[in-house]
Amino acid sequence: MAKADPNRILRRMPIAVGMLGGILLLTNRVLTPTLTDSQARVDALGVILSAVLILTGLLWQQVQARTPDSVQLVGEEGFELAPDLPDDVKAELAWASHILLTNTVTKSLIVWYRGQVLLRRGVLAPTSEVKPGAILQRVLDKKKPIYLVALSVYPGRIEFDYLPENTQGVICQPIGSDGVLILGANAPRSYTKQDENWVAAIAEKLDYALSRVNSQN
Repeated sequence: MAKADPNRILRRMPIAVGMLGGILLLTNRVLTPTLTDSQARVDALGVILSAVLILTGLLWQQVQARTPDSVQLVGEEGFELAPDLPDDVKAELAWASHILLTNTVTKSLIVWYRGQVLLRRGVLAPTSEVKPGAILQRVLDKKKPIYLVALSVYPGRIEFDYLPENTQGVICQPIGSDGVLILGANAPRSYTKQDENWVAAIAEKLDYALSRVNSQN
């Protein structure tokens, strides 16, 4: 269900006030039998002010940022951890996922590392297996994140069948050279630059924790 824009009334107010002022000026002109020079100057000024208000309102409709429409992701809330992980790594993954789910627009997340899903949390899709497609493989090869701001417009969205089917935005953040942190949002264009920096920092921390475990094995 789309979320209503909280600023829609504010953006439309200059248009309404400008149109009301124009109507009142026209009514006053029609009902005035004899027009003096001073009244003509006031009417001209009023017309200009009304036009400025209407133009301002139209510009606000285009310039002011609107809250992205959000949806209710299809799936069930869950928290799954790979059972063979050390307790300290489980704690690290639980902490990182909690931070992302409570401090960003993320609603579903997956940690995929060395061919294995280590964690799934948030709204979960029925499919739990992650098979790297072209987008995920590019993240692994380039070791650079990819942010799909509106997943529905990308043909490659079919590879994300392990996320809720109506996921709106996706960040694929590399975890070192062996894994990817996959985040799903319920609204398009909803991650800010600060969110992206948070995700990158947490991925680096996860890489440190996971690489230490693998070096000890």
